[in-house]
Amino acid sequence: MLEGLHPNRPTHLARLVTDEHTARRVADILVESFDPAETAAAAFENEATLAWEVEVYFSEPPDQDGLRELIAIAAGEEAAREIVFETIAEKDWVKASLDGLSLVRAGRFTVHGSHDRDHVPGASIGIEIEAALAFGTGHHGTTRGCLLMLDQILKQRRPTHVLDVGTGTGVLAIAAARALHRPVAAGDIDPVAVEAARQNARNNKAGAYLQPVVAKGVGHPALMRGRFYDLIFANILARPLMRLAPSIASVAAPGADVVLSGLIPRDVPGVLAAYRAQGLHLVRRMELEGWATLQVRSGGAGALRSF
Repeated sequence: MLEGLHPNRPTHLARLVTDEHTARRVADILVESFDPAETAAAAFENEATLAWEVEVYFSEPPDQDGLRELIAIAAGEEAAREIVFETIAEKDWVKASLDGLSLVRAGRFTVHGSHDRDHVPGASIGIEIEAALAFGTGHHGTTRGCLLMLDQILKQRRPTHVLDVGTGTGVLAIAAARALHRPVAAGDIDPVAVEAARQNARNNKAGAYLQPVVAKGVGHPALMRGRFYDLIFANILARPLMRLAPSIASVAAPGADVVLSGLIPRDVPGVLAAYRAQGLHLVRRMELEGWATLQVRSGGAGALRSF
């Protein structure tokens, strides 16, 4: 999943203003229906109007009739009629990214844009994401959930070998590298995301620790150097998470923690079943902004916690 990223150079936007229930239903079906490398959908509450909105970004002109049909299935004909389509100029995209990126606090971590650099609390580990590459409020529930899981894990132990599968902009890998002062392995299927992660690592003084590679899952020699990982992140989507369960389990050390996100609550049973089949068991579950984050552990069941 291009966590933190819109599609590469988005050119078109569809927007629907509606109620919370409808917004979440529409966003859910769109996330499941489109390739995340080409389309990104998010539901969020507009802080100015307090209305709920769905925004869908496309890297190519969308099939408007087809999109209306999907929305009609998810939320009815009235919602389908209300959707508005726009064309995005590059200068508008950069400005919109900057406007939408606010401070995101997650335990000891704060994700921010350059415009908020001076507002990061002194005791916090700040992670600065370039405005033109940052996806605003819609997907912060997945990122923040993973960061909060990392914060909890760091209160208990200090992992020594960390892997970030589907690194996107590199937020999670950078957070681990900054907190642990150790190299972190990372990969993403999209070369644009990998270059963004490299640049963000340099910007955050983590370039020496993080050299992400273009990889499908863990399928790259740099990610499979004969060692097992004791902490693995995979913030992707439900179906790829289930497909990747065997390969992720194959590089997990005994007792490793695996943090999974990019899930809506109804996806959780299927994803957990896929990882249980590989010998990983649920330790902690969290839900934020309509997204679920799971911490599973290899080598035996742990005490379940949720928050």
